[in-house]
Amino acid sequence: MPPKVKFQKEEIVAAALNVARKKGISAVTAREVAAELQVSPRPIFTYFNTMDELKTEVFNLAKDRYRDYVKRGLAGPIPFLGVGQQYLRFAKEEPELYKLLFLTKPDSAIGGAMEALKFSQDLVRDSVMRIYNMDAHSADCYYRDLWLVVFSFATLIVTSDCPYTDEQMSAVLTEVSLSICKAYKEVPGLPEGKFDRDAIFTELVKK
Repeated sequence: MPPKVKFQKEEIVAAALNVARKKGISAVTAREVAAELQVSPRPIFTYFNTMDELKTEVFNLAKDRYRDYVKRGLAGPIPFLGVGQQYLRFAKEEPELYKLLFLTKPDSAIGGAMEALKFSQDLVRDSVMRIYNMDAHSADCYYRDLWLVVFSFATLIVTSDCPYTDEQMSAVLTEVSLSICKAYKEVPGLPEGKFDRDAIFTELVKK
């Protein structure tokens, strides 16, 4: 009779996630995961044919962690602002998982930065429409533009190249938010790209 497997699949995935959190997804090897579990690599291949299969499970578990951050942001008084703040917090607290989800991913995994934008956009659309009195398309464009700024900050954070404090990043986000909101309200057709760019810039630079 073969020996009973000591670890369940969920425990192996959790151990692989811990390795990824500490050392990055490239460190998720049979040897590293086995060392995390303090066993031989053999139990890993009881559940996974290849390490790529295990890495995909790690990717999916990392997505679940990111969703938890998003949910906390949505529970705040201004949901779309809370989501942005939690996105930056995720980058600070889980830099390797951030890189995995938004800068790299296993070939067989589904996701990435654009999926994260769409996921957040769907969740915050109603609050943007309500708070800023926008239609759905304008709200999506507004959040997209803000998200691109947040994505830039987060990338600086996880590459250890961010010179800005939380207060400075918040100030930039406020400036961008105000600028976009004002532009959408005062330039007809801007969210749809149906506006006279040259005429508007000509008048703007005169002020």
